[in-house]
Amino acid sequence: GVFMYNHLQQKVRNAEALAQKYKQQQEALSAQLQVVYEHRSRLERSLQKERGEHKKTKEDFLVYKLEAQEALNKEKQDSMNRYGALSSQHKILKNQHEDVKKQLLDLQLQHNSLKLEHRKTLETHNQKYAQLQQEKDSEVTNLQDTVFKLREESKLLRKAHQEVHSQLLNAQAQMEEFRQLKEALQKMPSFK
Repeated sequence: GVFMYNHLQQKVRNAEALAQKYKQQQEALSAQLQVVYEHRSRLERSLQKERGEHKKTKEDFLVYKLEAQEALNKEKQDSMNRYGALSSQHKILKNQHEDVKKQLLDLQLQHNSLKLEHRKTLETHNQKYAQLQQEKDSEVTNLQDTVFKLREESKLLRKAHQEVHSQLLNAQAQMEEFRQLKEALQKMPSFK
């Protein structure tokens, strides 16, 4: 009986020690679980904050994109308007030049007719013709200078249009860099 009693006492002590061990493990697991819950809560708050910042960044970018597109469209429209005005002016000057050439031709025909009819007034008509020729040459020179200036202005407009196009390409490149930076950030462990 004593032996049996001692044996049962030993079993009770072993059971109590095992129960104490399991209780300590349960407490350690509970502490670890609490740490995990807290860490998860912090991560959820951080994720919510990142989502808010991402949404704001996206909205800011959309506003910037819209403003850039509007500015580009306005610049393009202004360039087209200036080009149209210069083209109209060039056409008017060209028509004027044709009119002057036609007038000169008429005067030459008239001069030839008068030359046949009035030999005595040949010198007077020659002087008038020379004067008209000089005026025509001067006007043609002025018209040529105007055409040259118009061409130079047209080149400047094309250059300005090219610069606007380059700015748009730069904006698109910045968009691509932003996208790559975003992807790189998302791949970073600290970001996740």
